[in-house]
Amino acid sequence: MTEQEEQELQQALARLKEDHRDLDAAISALEAMTSPDRLQIQRLKKRKLYLRDRIREIDDQIFPDIIA
Repeated sequence: MTEQEEQELQQALARLKEDHRDLDAAISALEAMTSPDRLQIQRLKKRKLYLRDRIREIDDQIFPDIIA
């Protein structure tokens, strides 16, 4: 992997982590409402899980597991 590719992956990883944190805050805010929209919360949680998976994929590309 070239240095530029790694840098692009690092930037993508940072964006995904920020989006993940934002979704976490949005979910918490929705759950704190007196009558939360369960469908909206469920959709946000699915999106959050997708982002978590993408974060892991990119993280694995940047830092591959090398068995010694």
